[in-house]
Amino acid sequence: MPVNRNALIRYKTIDQCLRNRFRKWTLDDLIDACSDTLYEYEGIDKGVSKRTVQMDLQLMRSDKLGYNAPIIVTERKYYTYEDADYSITNIPLTDQDLGRLAEVVEILKQFKGFSHFRELEGMVQKLEDKVFSAKNDTQSIIDFEKNEGLKGLQHLEGLYQAILKKQAIDLVYQSFKARVPQRFDFHPHLLKEYRNRWFVLGRKQANKPMMTLALDRIQEINDSIELYLENPEFTSQEFYKDVIGVTVSENVPPVEVRLFITHYHAPYVLTKPLHTSQKVIAKDEHGVEVSIVVQLNFELEREILGFGEGIRVVSPKKLKDRIHYKLKKALSRYQEMP
Repeated sequence: MPVNRNALIRYKTIDQCLRNRFRKWTLDDLIDACSDTLYEYEGIDKGVSKRTVQMDLQLMRSDKLGYNAPIIVTERKYYTYEDADYSITNIPLTDQDLGRLAEVVEILKQFKGFSHFRELEGMVQKLEDKVFSAKNDTQSIIDFEKNEGLKGLQHLEGLYQAILKKQAIDLVYQSFKARVPQRFDFHPHLLKEYRNRWFVLGRKQANKPMMTLALDRIQEINDSIELYLENPEFTSQEFYKDVIGVTVSENVPPVEVRLFITHYHAPYVLTKPLHTSQKVIAKDEHGVEVSIVVQLNFELEREILGFGEGIRVVSPKKLKDRIHYKLKKALSRYQEMP
């Protein structure tokens, strides 16, 4: 049975309402909720009819869409789920659904290798693995990196919508170094993931440097009355081209960094370059020397320190001295231990 986008929005809205046990929902309440959501997401301002929502409830109760939602009426006027844990988002995939997803996987796999679809490869593998494990009732055979305790993910949708709709936001943010949180208007331009942690890039004011905020340090997001500051010249490729990670110092030129990697650790750097600018300068029986052209930042230092004894900074001296200092401090920590 084909379902259009507006119907799906209504089903999801009704589902969210009925899952909210802190409020009683009449039919009029559900109509208002669906009307408000359709106006917010689709700009439809004519509202939703009583008959439409009644038919939605009937369809959700049935098995036509596989929902079989346990919707009941209490006190002859309040709608709720009989099972407090039920949600249409938790229903298992049917064999028909899995078959269609398998077809989608096969179609997407045809585009692997094309530059425009290169970013889809990880998604296709995840989807293929999910379909296989669901169809065969087995454990997944691919274990992707994840962080179940990651904070701040609840802000992703709000930030995404703000960027999409070009809206400023009012947020409360506390960095690791700040003693107290700060409230300010923010104009988001980009969401970025790095090492399984999410960041939002944007500006406080016009003609001010771009800021990178960690989502797990955001305490609150609200609408702002400020007019959104657009940045049509901004591209993520250009902005991040000279860095490893997410820390960018605008108007600071990159420098050549030369690193010596031992023979044992060299394959890890050669098969997975530290940066797109990486070049091999020299090789011998002890290892390889490579160069990268990047800004000096925290993520670069952490990358170097992560190789431990397997890497040595050749130049610049500023970075070499800083890594040397940090390794000495690390050694002293061990020497202090009983």
